[in-house]
Amino acid sequence: MAAAAERTDELVREYLLFRGFTAALKQLDAEIKADREKGFRVDKIVDQLQQFVQSYDLAALRDYWSYLDRRLFSRLEDVYRPTVNKLKTSLFRYYLIHTVQTGRNDKAQEFFLKQASELQNQAEWKDWFVLPFLPAPDSNPTFATYFSRQWADTFIVSLHNFLSVLFQCMPVPVILNFEAECLRSSLIQEENESLRHKLFALQAESSRMKKEELEVEQAVVHHKLPAYVANMDRLGDSELDMTCSQRSTAHSLQSRGGFLSSFLSQSKKGPSRPAHPSGASPTQTGSMLLGKKEPTNHQTAKGKEGTVSYKDGKSHFSGLVAGESSSLQQRQKRLQEHGKERKELLAKGTFQGQSAEKKTDISTAETEPCSELHAEQAETSTKMPTSSAEAVGVRQEQPFIVLSQEEYGEHHSSIMYCRVDCSGRRVASLDVDGVIKVWSFNPIMQTKASSISKSPLLSLEWATKRDRLLLLGSGVGTVRLYDTEAKKNLCEISIDEDMPRILSLACSPSGASFVCSAAAQSPISHMDFSVVSSGGRSMNQVPGKLLLWDTKTMKQQLQFSLEPEPIAINCTAFNHNGNLLVTGAADGIVRLFDMQQHECAMSWEAHDGEVYSVKFSYDENTVYSIGKDGKFIQWNIHRSGLKVSEYDLPSEATGPFVLSGYSGYKQVQFPRGRLFAFDSEGNYMLTCSSTGGVIFKLNGEEKVLESCLSLGGHRAPVVTVDWSTAMDCGTCLTASVDGKIKLTTLLAQKS
Repeated sequence: MAAAAERTDELVREYLLFRGFTAALKQLDAEIKADREKGFRVDKIVDQLQQFVQSYDLAALRDYWSYLDRRLFSRLEDVYRPTVNKLKTSLFRYYLIHTVQTGRNDKAQEFFLKQASELQNQAEWKDWFVLPFLPAPDSNPTFATYFSRQWADTFIVSLHNFLSVLFQCMPVPVILNFEAECLRSSLIQEENESLRHKLFALQAESSRMKKEELEVEQAVVHHKLPAYVANMDRLGDSELDMTCSQRSTAHSLQSRGGFLSSFLSQSKKGPSRPAHPSGASPTQTGSMLLGKKEPTNHQTAKGKEGTVSYKDGKSHFSGLVAGESSSLQQRQKRLQEHGKERKELLAKGTFQGQSAEKKTDISTAETEPCSELHAEQAETSTKMPTSSAEAVGVRQEQPFIVLSQEEYGEHHSSIMYCRVDCSGRRVASLDVDGVIKVWSFNPIMQTKASSISKSPLLSLEWATKRDRLLLLGSGVGTVRLYDTEAKKNLCEISIDEDMPRILSLACSPSGASFVCSAAAQSPISHMDFSVVSSGGRSMNQVPGKLLLWDTKTMKQQLQFSLEPEPIAINCTAFNHNGNLLVTGAADGIVRLFDMQQHECAMSWEAHDGEVYSVKFSYDENTVYSIGKDGKFIQWNIHRSGLKVSEYDLPSEATGPFVLSGYSGYKQVQFPRGRLFAFDSEGNYMLTCSSTGGVIFKLNGEEKVLESCLSLGGHRAPVVTVDWSTAMDCGTCLTASVDGKIKLTTLLAQKS
């Protein structure tokens, strides 16, 4: 990655110089010189840390590590957080050991004075506060290991390897893949050229072989055999034996029967036809050779003529055998090889297929024994069962293997939200009756916490840093912080009395803040399906506000400006580091907020109707949205309103979700939770359907989504989904109107 970044910097410099942007070029050079990431050069980053250690610059060391944590380590999943903490602890111990080894106990004491508030509550540091006061710490059993050269080298190598793997795995912008794409393109061109040469060589060889076969056919054209003999190299052993037996019984004259049977049994003899005797016409001679039955009063005469013809043509037949022995040996070899192949293929077929083939061959031979066209039809009918059997064996490889599917049935009403936490170990689910369930599924499915809310709940979100906490938004203008391990509410805050519906909650990846979408009461009831479906878009113009709250103090930080007018925000989603926030509103507009400047960076009209669900793509260069109009659209975030792709989804994937019953009963639920989720690499999407989740393939050139796998298992429409990739095997959650949640474990098949 470092080489690619350096090469890209050179290309950008060249472009700016070409355009005459000298001021931008100077600014670029200045920022590259001050680059704290050192152009993604791991060796330079490690050298910088060692330089701070050797110069006893503790403040600079702490500041630089904090920068790396914010810029790089915060992108990692929570499972890697212990590794980052261990490296930080080892770095500070490396600094302490260096101060003691160089006799700078004052720097060691200064370290503990400045870090005491942070380290005193950490168990791994409780024995280290005595280090500056030991007379010989290198001989102390507790610290002797850290004074060895081996420990220092191991730490430096571990830090180097960790950063190297991090840079290799982190998502990069498209421009950094320029060289890799060029190399791949050149390799493909070389491969195409090589295949083109092979194709030309094969075409030349095929043309030569066809020419040789044509010459052989022209040499023996005046000795043409009957159709069933000329095509015998395309028949198998069973068909050949059948034809021989039919021919021997069909001939009435012993001399003709002896000739054909000797010809078919002795394959060394070449194909020939006796010369026409005097007084016998070519038609009559052909009839005798093909074994056609003539009227009774002519049989004796024709038998004599056949005998004379055989004697007169014997010399011609012997001459052809001597002159064409090489071509006949090739034909015999080809017959034997094809017979072996046919035996193998027929052995693979079913008994019925073989019986059908034999019946077809018998009927064809008896009906038209002298017709080449019917011989080819018999050959085709013989080959069809084999080819179809081979076609059935071909099976398209699926991208995922379903390892298991379990059901969680603790809810007794329709599910609104179903979310997996950051660690991928627990699930929080919420139904329309206000029942919250927190449950685990590994190794067994077990309910960890359960709570019933007195007020209606409309939204749910896991906290990111303390993943034991849940944010719950109600319909009476309050947000609760619920501790899933202590099974109690830690606090409850009031948002706005005029806008009591908390439609969406999203916690920043850093865990320091969360956004809250509050909306006024809807002028129409969402439970009245006929009114909503017939009403126009203006009926959903409900006022609302978007607020930013501090997670620790639980105080409001600011209110975002919503243009052109305050509107209800239905869905929210952060990017990986919390610098960007995307929202979907009831007016059909998608808004992108800069969370550093706390302002709307861009907005565009995305859907004809409400936006139900939004999410960033894997590379975070685009966002996806699903709206009331049934569209699933990918948008470019670098150019406002630019569509990358657009797909039509069935109504069962976007809602409203309808469950019909007896006596005209109808339950209608509008979308609340996530309507789609991505796999770990962003190549596949999970969405809702009437019988379960459906996985579609993304990034295809087709204008229609390609369905790869149907999870199934539900008897009612699925209303929300989630896809956790924290564990080795992907876990798909699908929740339905009847309160059932299916947990499907998938294993990705790497190509």
